[in-house]
Amino acid sequence: MMALFSLLVAILVERLKFLPQSWQLDSILNLYSKTLFGNKQLSSDVMMALALILPAIAVQVAMWAVNGIFWGLVSLTLWVAISILCFSHLKQRQLFKRYMQAACRGDSQACYHFADALDPNVSLDAVSEEELGAKVGQSAAWLNYRFYGAVALFLIILGPAGAVFYCTVRYFSDQNQEEKLELPLVEDVLMVLDWLPSRIFAFGYVLSGQFSQAFACWMQYALNIRSSAREVVTQVAQAAEPQPETSATPICTQSTLSLLQLSKRNFILLLVCLSMLTIFGVVA
Repeated sequence: MMALFSLLVAILVERLKFLPQSWQLDSILNLYSKTLFGNKQLSSDVMMALALILPAIAVQVAMWAVNGIFWGLVSLTLWVAISILCFSHLKQRQLFKRYMQAACRGDSQACYHFADALDPNVSLDAVSEEELGAKVGQSAAWLNYRFYGAVALFLIILGPAGAVFYCTVRYFSDQNQEEKLELPLVEDVLMVLDWLPSRIFAFGYVLSGQFSQAFACWMQYALNIRSSAREVVTQVAQAAEPQPETSATPICTQSTLSLLQLSKRNFILLLVCLSMLTIFGVVA
């Protein structure tokens, strides 16, 4: 019940953009990293491991400390507050909005700039505006997994501490790519964390889109142990949603929007499944 209620409240708060930039989780983790560590200290395996697990340990200790206080109301409040923080991603929302605004006014240069900034972990390498629209759609599906799907799955299975741990590793991975830091452990840990959730979430695309094509693609990528999480999510999403062959606008936004709608349907499916599990008592 706590997981479902926390998810619904967190999504509502994130949609309404109540949290200012200074309260976003990435801003808090940035302050945490600079205050307690620093790039030089994080070059050590031991310090990097400590930086990754310390926020999750702090959350778990807090959950134990408030357990049962005021008939569980304090625990529920902590669940909701942490869920709101973990689902906050104002930066990505703003970048996507600016990309769509640039696409609508036909500003190709701005579109390439915002598209590259959306996901620092990969270069889009689009050779045409049509290809750019499709690849940004793939990025939208991937970011939907990273900032919604994966967080929700870790919250449901491992509770607030699990969600915070995933978000912490994701933050340091993004910093690693953006600032070329070459931090140890981060990419390997994130690869392990993403391996199973990405395949579970990608199967949601199979159920939310064209089943036959998407299922064949899911079997090809998800059952291959060497397939990266991004490859699984983006390829299955693209197979699940047919893309327009032509566009009347200089930069195709239809392919981007269609994959975005597919991602929303997939997340709704996840909420429905969680609701059913809650009703039958499988999830607390």
